[in-house]
Amino acid sequence: MSPLADVKRELLVRYLDHWAPVALHRGRRATVALAGADPAAAEATLRTLAEFADLLRRRTLTLAVIGPPVATLDPLQRELGTPPELSVLPVAGEPAALVAPALSAAGTAGAPLLAYLDGIGLPAPPAVAAVLAAKPGELLAAADPATLAGVDWRAALHDAGFPLVTGVHLVADERTELLVFATGAGRGLEAFKDALWAVDEYAGIRYRDPRDPAGHLLDISLHPHPGPLRRELLARLAAAGPATVTDLRVYTLTETVYRAADATGALNALLATGAVTRDPPHGRLGGDVIIRPVT
Repeated sequence: MSPLADVKRELLVRYLDHWAPVALHRGRRATVALAGADPAAAEATLRTLAEFADLLRRRTLTLAVIGPPVATLDPLQRELGTPPELSVLPVAGEPAALVAPALSAAGTAGAPLLAYLDGIGLPAPPAVAAVLAAKPGELLAAADPATLAGVDWRAALHDAGFPLVTGVHLVADERTELLVFATGAGRGLEAFKDALWAVDEYAGIRYRDPRDPAGHLLDISLHPHPGPLRRELLARLAAAGPATVTDLRVYTLTETVYRAADATGALNALLATGAVTRDPPHGRLGGDVIIRPVT
């Protein structure tokens, strides 16, 4: 198994730890759909969902696995003793072509859904529409950036109906993958960013912000290097003018690979170097404090 696959699998599991209890408290049914995922990811997903069996009373949770059959899931269900309310729906075939039909077969419309697509590029419009038909529907997709050359994937997903879209490059020595997350929930985006930076460090794997013109590589850490964020905040202030700390925190969360909380440290550093000023000039760096670039 490659380190890139390990990072993707751990990130998926960490996000599921947030997603599953929230989804199961929303209603009586929820679905996780994996398309193109490797067997290790499918097994890890089933193990993670099984940890929430105590929340399944009068609720159902479906794991739809789209692609080549994963022979290990049946014995794993027996090993885990999963309740009937946690079911596995295998959909064999070409993953890219079967996402929309599989979601329809799983009855995902109107109920929480997390769709994870691995290696099949940006989903086709019918698949995106099927994810959006869930309430709420969230999308996590891993793709080769070369397959999206010239494609504004943020704009495409925004236009399709996802209010919040973020992405990060996973960079190995000889390979790069783009990981895209799309949601309608601010808390979901915050949880994804928290999971992103909580992933264990893997030898040779680093992150890169797709919007960082310098292409700075970031070590995976609970306390990521703030340099690229400082540059992005300065660019945002130069382009749009003064902004409140709240505005810059929202910008950090939605437009960069960083978490909203990372903006506070970056702004304090910019204030210390005199690159920006604040109004009022003293006191706590609260959300209503206005930050101005120094020209």
